[in-house]
Amino acid sequence: MNTAVIVVDGVTPALLTGLAWLMPSLIGRTLPFGVRTPAERADAPVIAEQRGRYRWRVALGGAVVIAAGLVLSAVLPASAVPPVVLPALVPLLTVVVWLVAYHRARVAIMAVKRREDWYRGLRQGVVADTSLRTDPERFPWPWSLPALLVCAGTAVAGVLRYPSLPDRLPLHFGSSGVDRWGAKSVGTAFFPVFAQIATTAVILVVTWLAFRSRADLDPARPADSARRHRRFTVRTAVSLLVLAACVNLTMFVGAWAMWHPDQQVSLVLAMLPILAGTVVTLVVAFRTGQGGSRLPEPEGAEPEEDTGVVRRDDDRYWHGFGSLYVNRADPAIFVPKRFGIGWTVNFGNPRGLLVFGLLLSPVVVLPLLLR
Repeated sequence: MNTAVIVVDGVTPALLTGLAWLMPSLIGRTLPFGVRTPAERADAPVIAEQRGRYRWRVALGGAVVIAAGLVLSAVLPASAVPPVVLPALVPLLTVVVWLVAYHRARVAIMAVKRREDWYRGLRQGVVADTSLRTDPERFPWPWSLPALLVCAGTAVAGVLRYPSLPDRLPLHFGSSGVDRWGAKSVGTAFFPVFAQIATTAVILVVTWLAFRSRADLDPARPADSARRHRRFTVRTAVSLLVLAACVNLTMFVGAWAMWHPDQQVSLVLAMLPILAGTVVTLVVAFRTGQGGSRLPEPEGAEPEEDTGVVRRDDDRYWHGFGSLYVNRADPAIFVPKRFGIGWTVNFGNPRGLLVFGLLLSPVVVLPLLLR
């Protein structure tokens, strides 16, 4: 088995498995597996028990899927399975293992929450910090320059190379080399550039909108949670913009391989930038936590007095494994995720649905360029 096969069929699902295993540590104490929980119940035995079971299921299931994928890649002849099947199927199965483990833990915690009526007698509330609107953090635009420069450099290289390109271009590279060819055209030759533009635009739009999304502040300690939210949005935005630059670098290497089919380009080299960007994003997420939950208190800051109010129990608005937010009464387009890092769309808001459709449009439009 060569190194390229290991990178394609092993590293990506391994990263997904590692992220899934770490995820409970990235979420705030009052949102175990996406279940809204009062602080006094954050250490309930069922939560600790389900966290341990979830991690065992993720680790064992992920290891089985990865091992099966590597074995099949080594045993099956190249002609037996289409070249894109295993590299796509193994990460997909890894995500399925993740979702099943997460759902089982979530259902178990929600059952105990209902049975014991965790919110009985508690004063629930919602708090807002108007300074997040009147004096918001500045969007880190300078961090978008690397992604834009890589995109522009790829476009210039493509324009200079286009006249001397052969009539047939390689369109897809598998672990065994080129497995799909296409006729030379602007759509095929500049497909990597269009993909870079679409990726950069999507990440910039999502990051900019999410940067101004509604903050999920803790009414028990509103000032502290507002500070954490500010630092979280800036750090997450910067990490996503760095990831965009790394993705563009990987696509530049792919474009170079397409435009120079006579040169051998290592698949490992192509994957290194996107893997590095993913690692940077994960490190930032781990050090920050969702909503800034893992950030330390500022030095010299006085501990904020607990107001005695808890976050509103809003589980009824979260559907589909607790990951889809649907609230027609909420004007927010993006809201913080319940399980994961970053933001998700409010599918109950028509503007949210419109934005979601626009963000998905490149997935539909880009493949048409290769026809």
